[in-house]
Order: sequence, then structure tokens, then C-alpha cells
Amino acid sequence: MKNNLQMIKFQRSKWFSFLFVIMAVLSFNTVNAQQKVKNIVLIHGAFADGSGWEGVYRILTKHGYNVSVVGNPNTGLADDAEATRRVLERQDGPAILVGHSYGGAIITEIGLEKNVAGLVFVAAFVPDAGESLLQLAQSGPPSPNSGILPPQSGFLWYDKAKYHSGFCADVSAEKAAFMYDSQIPVAFAAFQVPITKVAWKTKPSWYIVASEDQTVPPEGQHFMAKRANAKITEIKGSHVVFISQPAAVAAVIEEAAKGALK
Repeated sequence: MKNNLQMIKFQRSKWFSFLFVIMAVLSFNTVNAQQKVKNIVLIHGAFADGSGWEGVYRILTKHGYNVSVVGNPNTGLADDAEATRRVLERQDGPAILVGHSYGGAIITEIGLEKNVAGLVFVAAFVPDAGESLLQLAQSGPPSPNSGILPPQSGFLWYDKAKYHSGFCADVSAEKAAFMYDSQIPVAFAAFQVPITKVAWKTKPSWYIVASEDQTVPPEGQHFMAKRANAKITEIKGSHVVFISQPAAVAAVIEEAAKGALK
């Protein structure tokens, strides 16, 4: 009888130990699930539109993320930040903001919103407080192949002669032609207004340097990324690296989504 009681106690002890391990694993997985940001908000820059994010969108949604694409009007930093805020208000939980080119200024300005968990800059401008994009653009030698034209009726357009080679050299000529004809110009005022809020000083940041960018020089990208203390990933691609290398760009966004709340 005594041996039987000891056996029962031993088996009960093993059972409780097994339950403890299961509960610990479940708790660990629950914490991990809570730490992973599920909402991704993508913001395009000048001379392009939200459709350029389609490749990245398809990859991230396939991996279970809730992805929204902001159709910012490019009419001014305040307008474009407000367009992003409206999309942020629709998110259920924390979100990662991803900004391309001029979109980097937008996420810098709007990224202090309470549900923003982290920032991803893609070949983007990363201005500091009191700094304008024009100041940043003029702080170093311009790329000789950049096709940004002088303002016309208050807006900046990209030169047709340089659009493919200077803006999107690693997409097909046919696609580049369509992108040129559907480009969205940006208000010159957006490049003149100084930044008033700087989210990257308090929010974790990642930066994708496009090593073959001929619109925003890679040297300038490295400078801005290091200044923002962003985690840097360099990808061989043009200014629209998010279009030509969607899998590589999506991988960095996922890294941010998994690491922003840690």
C-alpha cells in the first residue's frame, strides 16, 4: 500500500511538472505574440504612388500582417501627415510606419502618435528638428543623374529623360514609362517647411539604404540613418528598391515588427 501511495504521488508530481512546462511554453508564446506588431502602414514618397507597395503588401499580408497603404496627396507636409494620421486611427493596436523617400519626413513628423511602435525608412529623408528637406538635399553633392526639375506652379516633377535611369533603373523600361506617366508631383513647400516633431529620437528605427540610388545619394542615406541610430540594412537597388526588391524590403519590415516592442 505504501509503495502504491508513493507511486501515485510520483505520477502526480510528474503530471504537475508536465502541466507547468506546458503552461510556461504557452505563456512564453503568448508574450511573444503580444510583442509582435501586426499592423504595417506604408507611405509612398514623391513622383510615385501607393501602388508601388503592392509587392511588399502581398508578402506581408501572406505572412499574416494587417497592411495599410497611405495615399498621401503630396500637397504639403501637414496634409500628408494628416493623411497618415487618418490611417493610423484605423489601426487596432500598435503599428510600424514605413516611409519611402519624402515619406521619411512624414513618418518623422507623425511617428510620435501613441500607437506607433517603430519606424522603417526606405531610401528616405530623415530630418531633424528645425531642418527642412531642402536643407538636407543641399547638404551634400547631388547625384548627377537625379532628374528632379525646378518648381513648376509650386510643384516638383521628375524629368522624363532621367526618370528610368535616375529614379527606377532596376525596373523594366515599360514599367518605368508607366510610373513616369502616373507620377504624383510633390509640393515644393513640403521641402521648405522645417520639421517640428522628431519621432526617431524616441521610437526604434530601421533604415534601408539603396546602394544604387541616384536620387538620394547612398552616402547621404548612411549619414541620416546613423544620425537616427537606426539599424541599417543595405540592399542593392535603385531609389525604388521597395518595388524592385520587395522580398528584401519586406524582410526588414518584419524584423521591425518583431523587434519594436522588445
